[in-house]
Amino acid sequence: MDKGGDAGMDLMDQRPDPDEILETIKAGELKPAGKLKIFFGYAAGVGKTYAMLDAAQELYRSGVDVLVGYIEPHTRPETMEKLKGLPFLPPKTVSYRKIELKEFDLDEALRRKPELILVDELAHTNGEGGRNKKRYQDIEELLAAGIDVYTTVNVQHMESLNDVIENITTIRVQETVPDYIFDRAEEIKLVDLEPEELLRRLEGGKVYGPDRARLAMQNFFSRENLRLLREIALRCTADKISLENQNQRTLSDKLANTKMLVCIGPSPSSAKCIRWTARAAEAFHASWSALYVEDTKREGVTKQQQKTIQENIELAEKLGAEIVNLTGHDLSIVISEYAKLSGITNIVVGKSRNRKTLKSLFEEDLEDKLISLLPAIEVHIIPGTVGKRSYRKPRKSLNVEMPHLSLGDSMKSFAILVAATLLSFGFHGLDIMNQNIIMVYIFSVLLISRVTEGYVYGIASSVISVLTFNFFFTEPYFTLDAIQTGYPLTFLVMLLVALITSAMTVRIKAEARLAVKREHRTEVLYEINKKLLAARGLETIVSLTNDYITRLFDRSIVFFPLDPEQGEDGAVLQAFDDVDASVLNSPDEKAVAHWVFLNQKRAGAGTDTLMGAAAFYMPVVSQGKVLAVWGISCKKGKLDHDTRLFLRMIASQAAMALERQKLSDEQNRIVVESEKERMRSTLLRAISHDLRTPLAGILGSSSAILENRKALDEATRDSLIANIQEESQWLIRMVENLLSVTRINENASNLVTKPEAAEEVVGEAVSRIKHRFPQREIMVYVPEEYLEVPMDGTLIVQVLINLLENGIKYSPEDTPVELHLKRNGDWAEFMVMDRGKGISQEEFPYLFTGNKPAEHRSSDSARGLGIGLSICKTIINAHGGELMAENREGKGAVFRLTLPLKGSE
Repeated sequence: MDKGGDAGMDLMDQRPDPDEILETIKAGELKPAGKLKIFFGYAAGVGKTYAMLDAAQELYRSGVDVLVGYIEPHTRPETMEKLKGLPFLPPKTVSYRKIELKEFDLDEALRRKPELILVDELAHTNGEGGRNKKRYQDIEELLAAGIDVYTTVNVQHMESLNDVIENITTIRVQETVPDYIFDRAEEIKLVDLEPEELLRRLEGGKVYGPDRARLAMQNFFSRENLRLLREIALRCTADKISLENQNQRTLSDKLANTKMLVCIGPSPSSAKCIRWTARAAEAFHASWSALYVEDTKREGVTKQQQKTIQENIELAEKLGAEIVNLTGHDLSIVISEYAKLSGITNIVVGKSRNRKTLKSLFEEDLEDKLISLLPAIEVHIIPGTVGKRSYRKPRKSLNVEMPHLSLGDSMKSFAILVAATLLSFGFHGLDIMNQNIIMVYIFSVLLISRVTEGYVYGIASSVISVLTFNFFFTEPYFTLDAIQTGYPLTFLVMLLVALITSAMTVRIKAEARLAVKREHRTEVLYEINKKLLAARGLETIVSLTNDYITRLFDRSIVFFPLDPEQGEDGAVLQAFDDVDASVLNSPDEKAVAHWVFLNQKRAGAGTDTLMGAAAFYMPVVSQGKVLAVWGISCKKGKLDHDTRLFLRMIASQAAMALERQKLSDEQNRIVVESEKERMRSTLLRAISHDLRTPLAGILGSSSAILENRKALDEATRDSLIANIQEESQWLIRMVENLLSVTRINENASNLVTKPEAAEEVVGEAVSRIKHRFPQREIMVYVPEEYLEVPMDGTLIVQVLINLLENGIKYSPEDTPVELHLKRNGDWAEFMVMDRGKGISQEEFPYLFTGNKPAEHRSSDSARGLGIGLSICKTIINAHGGELMAENREGKGAVFRLTLPLKGSE
């Protein structure tokens, strides 16, 4: 069983590679989650807290770092006695409605980070002002931080059993825990006690005070209730053990063969269906989905119904369902088509016991339609709540959902009916048959349904058309009587045709609106995907995403591509009349985004974590890693489920773009690293040869002087000393080159450039080379215009010195070396020209590689041709320029280097 999963995470379908996870854990980037142990009971007073403290005492004595995070302040002496000797975390004080409450201090627990922490009452609801709404969310953070947790909970707090417990005890338990928390526990310790013994403890005042104990025994703590609750607790524990003992392959087969679907809507009884499906899916170890179909026949849902729908969707998400939203006018058709396409094997629907209306009297029930449409799929019908309240709510809904009337639509309807009547009078005056007049009125009804909103105008105009036709165009005229026997049937058919055409027109309009909405959403996703595919660079992706979200939802957005804990602000795009950048980048909002980065879960406004934030924060996740975090302002109201679903779709597109950019950056980094490694290898090969020859020359000359001081004449001695000096100077220049290339290789991506006068750089290089070779002629040509080039001046001077020295070395002493500087478009161009023998064809391929292969070298070559040129090319490439070489017309070689001018790089 996968115990490390987090049902609150919005993860991609792709599962990360296990080897990558192991490597990440070894590297310290991913911390293993802590282990959870639940002390489970069927009622208060069975001894859960006592058993938890007893186990902690044993571990503490064996040397485990145990910390008591929070224990409910019971008045049970034997329980409090077990606390003695254990390190205790002081609770924090929270003010709630002028009452001082003691709560678990999560931040201090994370700071202390013990091996094991004890947190009592898993289902507890935290006071206002805390980071999380529920204590189980605090425990999830502790587990994510690698801390083992002991906690306690009773069976009546299990979310999926809420309806079952209510049926047994007639009490609705408000504090519940999602079942996935129970499922992820590594160990469930059932703390059991006979119901008779528990009742004796109650009577003896060992659980509650006398007054409260007497009241509890009359209600919740009846012998029958305790017996049934104990049975459920035993069954939950047995199911947990059975699930852990099953073979993984068997589970996979069951998962592949069984898939459940629960249909949800605005009815409060949908919550009961969701909990039943969650229990059934857990029992069959099956996957399950929750389907909400937006009915196009509805005029709209009330705010209370919207709230109920949102609560049902959130409940299904909390219990581990996959949420599906569809639209259609026939619920049974939509559900059946989805079930066929998705491979659903079981469908769960609710059965409400509402009064039959004239309309519903002749309609087939939803469950009957599904059974007829899906004969191969099991349909489970869950009865709704029975009681007087269920009969009052539909009447209230009808009052609230009265058709919307507007003056504009009323005037349109009136004008069309008047025009139809006038036209009919014209036909009547021309003795045209009444059947044609009937068609005029039917067309007017169709037109009214087309230009007005809702069903009311179409229905009203249908009735008015029949009455108008009867009043003006049937004998006796100007009465509602009809002499001819066939006219009542004509009126009825006319009314039915008008009503049907009106209803069909309104339905087509509603479906057209939804089709346009879906098409717009599809177009937006396609457009975003297309632009993100073409986007290059993190800033472009962030800017593009922010722009789309702001335009789509008219809300400000902040985009954190990096954890704000590192100190960087997020990229903010402000919508009109909404939260500004200073709020979304405030320390409080950054703290929420940091929490989302760490926990990979949504937080902020509209969630149960850090509810006081100004925005709704959502992670952009790919393969289990948070690539970025969005914050969408909630100043204009909390985001509904439809908006969150759309944001999740956009997030998947952004995740792919960010992942692609990350891979591109990683590839570029690898290329840079391989280039640096290649340069190191080149340098080592070059140094192994180029340093050996001058060092051997220095050693030979110095040895000759020392060993033959008296035998050497002055000229020979001066020649040997000059040779030592020349070789030493060459070694010094080689070391300078090595230092330059090391500087480039170590920090090529952060090369610091500043505008430099190109003429001054040329002058510096020529001055230094003239100091070394005072007898050589160097001709310099610079333009009259002032050229300012972004560069690292010291490195470019080194490049020019290397090129000038190379020209001096390979050209006759009586010929000058030329240095040209000019502007070539958006580039500054430097050219070093000599009158030497030029570059041979066999040397061109190895000119900038640092050294020729051994088969292309002579055995007596003193120094490599390309070591200095290789360093020069590395420096120029780091500046975004280019270094090229070619043979000069006539005789000699030309080395041309270009650097981008200011503003063109």
